[in-house]
Amino acid sequence: MATLKSYCSSACLRGFGFPVHRFNADDGNKRSSYWKPPQAAVIPNFHLPMRSFEVKNRTSTDDIKCLRLITAIKTPYLPDGRFDIEAYDGLVNAQIENGVEGIIVGGTTGEGQLMTWDEHIMLIGHTVNCFGGKIKVVGNTGSNSTREAIRGSEQGFAVGMHAALHINPYYGKTSMDGLVSHFDGVLSMGPTIIYNVPSRSGQDIPPRVIQSLAHNSNLAGVKECVGNDRIKQYTDDGIVVWSGNDDQCHDARWGYGATGVISVTSNLVPGLMRELMFGRENSTLNSKVMPLVDWLFQEPNPIGLNTALAQLGVVRPVFRLPYVPLPVEKRIEFVNLVKGIGREHFVGEKDVQVLDDDDFILVGRY
Repeated sequence: MATLKSYCSSACLRGFGFPVHRFNADDGNKRSSYWKPPQAAVIPNFHLPMRSFEVKNRTSTDDIKCLRLITAIKTPYLPDGRFDIEAYDGLVNAQIENGVEGIIVGGTTGEGQLMTWDEHIMLIGHTVNCFGGKIKVVGNTGSNSTREAIRGSEQGFAVGMHAALHINPYYGKTSMDGLVSHFDGVLSMGPTIIYNVPSRSGQDIPPRVIQSLAHNSNLAGVKECVGNDRIKQYTDDGIVVWSGNDDQCHDARWGYGATGVISVTSNLVPGLMRELMFGRENSTLNSKVMPLVDWLFQEPNPIGLNTALAQLGVVRPVFRLPYVPLPVEKRIEFVNLVKGIGREHFVGEKDVQVLDDDDFILVGRY
């Protein structure tokens, strides 16, 4: 056994190209004069990607690139804070019935940041199992840890998701070279959308990073939240982009070359958002939807969306903390918005109502 351990240590070090020197008591000070600390090295193929090309419902990168309307789907909860799968299925079915082409599972809107990885992968697997033949399932398996991002993506693709959504490492920010290495690590898993939202991540992904990754066949495109000028810069270079801003998506689609939008508002009015992305330039409809968009984002997403869906009666009024509902005066505003736009355009069949503070359940432990 001692011989085996000695062999493995030497072989592994030789594989990395590091000098191997066995200590001898007679060497005296020779060791300190011989040994030098190894230089940092990136060994991209040391861990081969744990992937399969026989995945259920597997799709190609080109199939993702053509999606025009992708909804960042809401995750609803039971009173004890667990997933309300029945309500979730209703939300997804409403998206399918209104012609939405893809959904983001466990994104910011879906509160992936409040999920355990077990919950996250379970919800992706459930979505693929029930709806994968009708809508493209994009799992948010991004992380500020490259190791976690790779592991989450391996598991997400193993349960059948069609593509992954990846943010740049947030809080513990890295360099530009670090961004490239991070995304190179996850792109080997399968079709991938890179998500740039500096207001949340604290760091912009500049065009030179995306352009250095553009040769990778698994890069489906970019969800871009910086603005339409950045979108135009990418589309001029032939890179697929989705607007990440509902208030700019109409102009991004018809004036700046965006393929479409990854939308929050389409949780509420999927048919109207489809019309904005699929039909033709329609400033009148865009102006009709904008007051709703403005209302949704007056507080950080998904606070407005969670409040709205609860008042429409399609999810229980349960919030996982730290999210809390909008105040009652804002809840009244939403009811008036629904009446102005038309209840028939919104998901669900119940009458919209103003919920009281006591109607909401806030869950801190689940």
